[in-house]
Amino acid sequence: MQTTTRVAVIGGGVVGCSVLYHLTKLGWSDVMLIDRSDLTSGSTWHAAGGFHTLNGDTNMAALQGYTIRLYKELEEITGLSCGLHHVGGVTLADNRDRFDMLLAERAKHRYMGLETEIVGPEEIARIAPVTDVTGVIGALYDPLDGHLDPSGTTHAYARAARLGGATIETHCKVLETKPRADGTWDVVTEKGTIHAEHVVNAAGLWAREVGAMAGVYLPLHPMEHQYVVTDEVPEIVEIIEGGEEHPHVMDPAGESYLRQEGRGLCIGFYEQRAKPWAVDGTPWEFGHELLPDDLDKIEDSIAFAYRRFPALERAGVKSVIHGPFTFAPDGNPLVGPVPGMPGYWSACGVMAGFSQGGGVGLMLAQWMVEGECERDVTAMDVARFGDWITPGYTLPKVVENYRHRFSVAYPNEELPAARPFRQTPMYDVFDRLGAVWGHQFGLEVVNYFAEGDEPRYETPSFRRSNAHHAAAREVRAVRENVGINEVHNFGKYLVTGAGARDWLDRIMAGRIPRPGRLSLTPMLSPNGRLIGDFTVSCLGPEAFQLTASYGAQAVHMRWFQKNEADDVRVENISDRLNGFQIAGPRARDVLLAATRAPLDEMRFMDLRHATIGMVDCLVQRVSYTGDLGYEIYCDPMAQRALWDALSAAGEPHGMRPFGMRAMMSLRLDKFFGSWLGEFSPDYTPGETGMDRFIQWSKNADFIGRAAAEAERAESAARRLCAFQVDALDADVAGYEPIWMGGAVKGFCTTGGYSHHAQKSIALGLIPREAAEDGLQVEIEILGEMRPATLLTEPLFDADGARMRG
Repeated sequence: MQTTTRVAVIGGGVVGCSVLYHLTKLGWSDVMLIDRSDLTSGSTWHAAGGFHTLNGDTNMAALQGYTIRLYKELEEITGLSCGLHHVGGVTLADNRDRFDMLLAERAKHRYMGLETEIVGPEEIARIAPVTDVTGVIGALYDPLDGHLDPSGTTHAYARAARLGGATIETHCKVLETKPRADGTWDVVTEKGTIHAEHVVNAAGLWAREVGAMAGVYLPLHPMEHQYVVTDEVPEIVEIIEGGEEHPHVMDPAGESYLRQEGRGLCIGFYEQRAKPWAVDGTPWEFGHELLPDDLDKIEDSIAFAYRRFPALERAGVKSVIHGPFTFAPDGNPLVGPVPGMPGYWSACGVMAGFSQGGGVGLMLAQWMVEGECERDVTAMDVARFGDWITPGYTLPKVVENYRHRFSVAYPNEELPAARPFRQTPMYDVFDRLGAVWGHQFGLEVVNYFAEGDEPRYETPSFRRSNAHHAAAREVRAVRENVGINEVHNFGKYLVTGAGARDWLDRIMAGRIPRPGRLSLTPMLSPNGRLIGDFTVSCLGPEAFQLTASYGAQAVHMRWFQKNEADDVRVENISDRLNGFQIAGPRARDVLLAATRAPLDEMRFMDLRHATIGMVDCLVQRVSYTGDLGYEIYCDPMAQRALWDALSAAGEPHGMRPFGMRAMMSLRLDKFFGSWLGEFSPDYTPGETGMDRFIQWSKNADFIGRAAAEAERAESAARRLCAFQVDALDADVAGYEPIWMGGAVKGFCTTGGYSHHAQKSIALGLIPREAAEDGLQVEIEILGEMRPATLLTEPLFDADGARMRG
């Protein structure tokens, strides 16, 4: 066995083999895979082998499309068969909400180049004749859907990797992973120690145990999953004799997926009586075993399936496959460099390995070899969960996600498992005021406040929900008087040291302010992609506070640590600093009534230290509402006292609390972008307008400068624009196609309803040459083409007089 390697991949399932192959594809041949048993041991060998492109996250859907198209390439490279069956598939909808979801997904697919289509009951019956379409409204048909041979596919990945120079060592159990001082790793195995520059945890069912060897907690959990294979089915035999194959059918109402298996059928279930497996750890001796049959837990699902697919009831059961596979709390993979662990990478939690494994391998290999991925991988970044997450949180969320695997995924849905978990000192105060809660990065965040007999929950919907009127009420309070909300859902970082300014000039593309001032700046990747949208506050000559998205804390800290400097200290103080923002025409009056400090002298983008009531605070004159506003930061231990002072000062001015639903409406009035909406690693500063915050003249070679200057010289091909939409009862949520001249020319990033202007607004990217005031387009919302007009003047405070005055 070789004792040194550039990359040691631990785990020989389909994901580990995909990572190994893609590393060789990108030019790294000195790579090695280690497995405790044979390839495919664990979840891979007993997988149903289905694949499809449908995914609520567009980047995940695109990677699934890449994975599916990769299989023919693997067959050509290796001469091995993946057992491909491109039979197509339909996803059924038996109610309006499910159909709305399919319409929304079909719209996304238009600009992604996926050839899906909406079909009606008669077409469904023709495409998938074993289906009883009673009560079915329609379906999404995807010609790429199909199934394959799990073992053959995994071995094809492995052979392709070997052809690229990779080494595979089986029957070689990993005992320890130990970091060296230089950031490399010793992987101790039964056969000896391997010194590796990088370690990839692709251990599947054993990912928790392998992670623990390095002191890493990976939030995933195995779930029991069961599918049934039938004896011969006459209807299937007839299709085979006609030279065809029955397509896949996914039936969310029945929590099932169905496909042809030989001359019979295979049907699997995501049942409500879900059972977690190996709660206290996966046994090392487990491998090619199955779990005992447990048909009782899928009894209700089977009964529903007999009604939807009558042929099943007449068929005998040939075999029952019952085995475990792993989920993360949100169902997406855990991929990428583990924060705080240089050289340690995750490629696990991939519950749909034959739909996602190729894309996971490609993204991880690009990240490792090239330093960044070609697309935004936030949805599967291992850093999307911070160090706050625990096994006690993971388990109920994984069970919940399993149960919702085939449920409608609403854009405004707030799932209840493992909540509330993390709360600020204001939780009980806001709860008594009628807060309807959402959550971000494990933290409870107010979405809006219910009043009187209004329900204390938001109805999940693709259309305007019951929060619509409450958000309008809160928007009106801000625009006419003054509103208050917490600043707890901002990520906050303290940067100190003699080299702090120089370091920030290199990390950030924008201007670094002088003491007492703020600035806005993008943070760029080496390829000029947006990886952060920051407010920089200069507290003193060697001290700065950074503010950005709360949910990106672990991602941002990982980047800061990767680019650390000896004379700079960066601390994540997101939960060590809290407070409120107040905004609206009377915000200054409220602030001055609560302090003796001369804060009326503050200009827009100033910061001052002041005592508000009894509390020492940092006050910044800035607001995401686009109105006159202030952000007021304090020690969380004093936050309740700050609330008391501001509440008393605000009462004569009609101040009322507002939540995130109102905030996201208010920002639309000014066409302000949002992180992971308008600003993400998929986009550049030139196409989003963030280039106006780049300080091109500064004497610093900031990260991404060369790429940003190249884009500036050539002009970005597309441009972020705002549109007024002639909407009905549904507004843009994101990724709806923008039609021009009968063709899809762009897509929406986010949108919603401006309660101030009483207009439906969308933000989206279109070709730069077409972006002119008054341009008429159509935006496809839930299957309907809605007229829209390009706007260039904000709906509120167009000249900035109120915000800056």
